[in-house]
Amino acid sequence: MGLRPVWIRGQLPGGTLMRTIGTLLLFAAVAVAQDLVPKAPPHKGRTAIVNARIEGGEPGYLLFVDGKLAGRGTGEVPEGFTAVNAKGMHLYPGFVASYTVLGLTEIGAVRASRDMQEVGEITPEVRAAVAVNPDSTLLPVTRSNGVLTFATFPRGGALPGRASVMNMDGWTWEDMAIRADAGLVVSWPNPDPPALPADRGGRRRNAPPERGSKRLQRIEKAFADARAYLAAKKDDPSTPTDLRWEAMRKALAGERPVFFLAEDYGQITSALEFARKEKLKAIIVGGRDAPHCADLLKERKVPVIVRSIHAFPRRNDSDIHELYELPAKLEKLGVTWCLASGERTSNERNLPYTAGRAVAFGLSREAALRAITISAANILGVGDQLGSLDEGKRATFFLCDGDPLEVTTQVVAAWVDGKRIDLNDKHKALAAKYAEKLRQQDK
Repeated sequence: MGLRPVWIRGQLPGGTLMRTIGTLLLFAAVAVAQDLVPKAPPHKGRTAIVNARIEGGEPGYLLFVDGKLAGRGTGEVPEGFTAVNAKGMHLYPGFVASYTVLGLTEIGAVRASRDMQEVGEITPEVRAAVAVNPDSTLLPVTRSNGVLTFATFPRGGALPGRASVMNMDGWTWEDMAIRADAGLVVSWPNPDPPALPADRGGRRRNAPPERGSKRLQRIEKAFADARAYLAAKKDDPSTPTDLRWEAMRKALAGERPVFFLAEDYGQITSALEFARKEKLKAIIVGGRDAPHCADLLKERKVPVIVRSIHAFPRRNDSDIHELYELPAKLEKLGVTWCLASGERTSNERNLPYTAGRAVAFGLSREAALRAITISAANILGVGDQLGSLDEGKRATFFLCDGDPLEVTTQVVAAWVDGKRIDLNDKHKALAAKYAEKLRQQDK
């Protein structure tokens, strides 16, 4: 890959020394950026969390057996359960980060640690789960704030691959995968591209329309080719297998959703029309203009993953709080939706604070919690396993000392599939390191 130094008679060629030193330092950074927290063993047996304020309510208990929830209640705990005393802490289902590249990137400046983008425009055979790094230092940092499940998305290209739903603990990506194929991702072009920055003469320029039309042509051709291949394969099983089109089989059959990355009104409506023609199960990711398409979204029963509320409005006449108020508007309009953090990967831990910001701008606290728990799980297709504390679901939850949407609240313990996970992380190690420095200075 052109990263190894070239030696000539024992010397580095001119101008190569500093580049080589930089390369070595970058690889050292990658090597150091590995999670050293041990993974938890599988949960076996019968466990009860007692004296917990479940979802902020009255103190009670939560039961789980062999990694699955087995009921909740108040009063005496049934016999045969090992009790864990929560001492009045608050207990909530693990938060679900619905749109991330967690596990696919570590250090943005190091190409070798960025695995979210494959070469090529049409790569539906890519599954994000396969590239997830279980030892990423960003996973423990994120789960320390109650985010215990995440959807990770490939990016780049028109059909960059398939999203995956993962939990936050495991030795391998197979251990972590909840749904390795959660749905096909389509980066939908904007038929009305925003204006580019003004040129030197102060004239506004529009993005070249052919850029979007070429991408649309590639997408339409990919779906047509996939359908032609599947029809040929059905008629003649000896037809050579094409992994690209096989990867689209479930999406074309409606067994998996198609995640359309679309923000603006024209993008959303054209994506919905394409989904209608192709008979696809659509999910909109982004949804900046979703309130303007609310009736159509409800009619087609298309949910929205709100990608970010921390951004400036796109239009000059928009209210400065437009995106802060987006979740409240969608809730009021009756659109099915959930909330992503919109943060950089290293800050995905801020997901509950994003929900808290939406509460400050008109969303109810109950709706905000649903948006990062059961609503997110349902939209991602794993609501039967996660997102609430219902009996039979995975025992994935956490204890905290207050309202989890508040910045001052601390997560004190967490369980993933009934496994009590280690909440140590790089941030806590650094905090302890520099606290010791201050302690020594005070002597």
